[in-house]
Amino acid sequence: MWRQILTYFYIRKRDPNEPTNMNIKFMHGMNRISLFMFLIAIIVMIIRLLRR
Repeated sequence: MWRQILTYFYIRKRDPNEPTNMNIKFMHGMNRISLFMFLIAIIVMIIRLLRR
């Protein structure tokens, strides 16, 4: 799981032997966007909790 997350954020290189497909690339792109939005939401929630 952590390896996949690191690959989404471009911290770890992708496996060159991994099959590539446009549908898989789009799916990974959507997952990347979802992870970024989730992390931003968590940060906003923590900031709001700390300001009270």
